[in-house]
Amino acid sequence: MLTLPPSLTQTTATACLRELGEALPAESATVVVDATALTLFDSAALAVLLELRRETMKLGKTFAMTGMPERLADLAQLYGISELLPVQAA
Repeated sequence: MLTLPPSLTQTTATACLRELGEALPAESATVVVDATALTLFDSAALAVLLELRRETMKLGKTFAMTGMPERLADLAQLYGISELLPVQAA
């Protein structure tokens, strides 16, 4: 499981993506991104998640989210990308 940091904004997105991207190959067939700790974010968080999803798919793995904050889900809905960030059933 990959874990998002408490803060994911434009200023931290590149470093976060690099760190999580390096961990992708070691993940199981279903890569689950845990956003439970995420409290401070902007639209850059969605960009990071979409890029992680793209890299996951390139590796032939499945992408899923858990603990997505309601505000982030609302933002994804607003941008029309919520179906690209599936939430794993609890």
